[in-house]
Amino acid sequence: MLIRDCLKQKDVTLSFEVFPPKAGMPFQPVQEAVAALSQFGPDFMSVTYGAGGGTSQNTIHIASFIQKECSTTALAHLSCVSSSQEEVSHLIGELQRQGIQNVLALRGDIPQGKQFPQAGYYKYAYQLVEEIKSRGDFCVGAACYPEGHVECQSNTEDLAHLKAKVDCGCDFLVTQMFFDNNVLYSFLYRALRVGIDVPVIAGVMPVTSGRQIKRICALAGTTLTPKFRSILDRFGDHPEALKQAGIAYATDQIVDLLANGVKGIHLYTMNKPDVAQKIVENLSELLG
Repeated sequence: MLIRDCLKQKDVTLSFEVFPPKAGMPFQPVQEAVAALSQFGPDFMSVTYGAGGGTSQNTIHIASFIQKECSTTALAHLSCVSSSQEEVSHLIGELQRQGIQNVLALRGDIPQGKQFPQAGYYKYAYQLVEEIKSRGDFCVGAACYPEGHVECQSNTEDLAHLKAKVDCGCDFLVTQMFFDNNVLYSFLYRALRVGIDVPVIAGVMPVTSGRQIKRICALAGTTLTPKFRSILDRFGDHPEALKQAGIAYATDQIVDLLANGVKGIHLYTMNKPDVAQKIVENLSELLG
């Protein structure tokens, strides 16, 4: 199913994000995690390029597994940084051959120490949106940043880049993780004011590792709330306690989001079915 149609038809959607195996690593553990996650009935599952990019074929392999073996709609990530224009063209053709109709178009994180853009690469995500849209009836999503992209000088500049992606045919947006729902509500208001009116799916990360979340927040420019910092300070050295607290925090976030009219929830699962299961159980009646 095209995700844009799913978003129109359902009052609330739940989706999961997974990452493929790194180059040279086995597929089985990821496939087992994906199969377990599919049992919780997500409306779709997205597949990243993995840390640092460079695993585009693995992304397509897992996305195909999600659709063919798990009977779940797949959303494959595609990145400007990780693939040249020639490689992008090849990957789009491969997605078509695999029957994958939903793509998340990203610029991607520039690897440390590398110059970008390089010759033969797209510079901006909107160019990737245009290319994918020109190749057939794809449903194309893009990323958005409630706190602004770390490379933008202002929220105004960030929204201008986002508007360019929407104007080129982007069908929906998925947010970077955030820990203060008021940040999202402010972003949605500002986005609507500049004419960004496509569906926005809220990305929520259940935190289970203190060291990992600090690194991710530094890369993404995400701010930790005082409440969440207290959780990390108190439980950061106790993995099972932090997992329980992280699940509770994410559950509270989602309850508030749904109560305030947010219709799409996207869980950054980190390939952990047990964490996703707890949240789905906590929200079974709210999610329908």
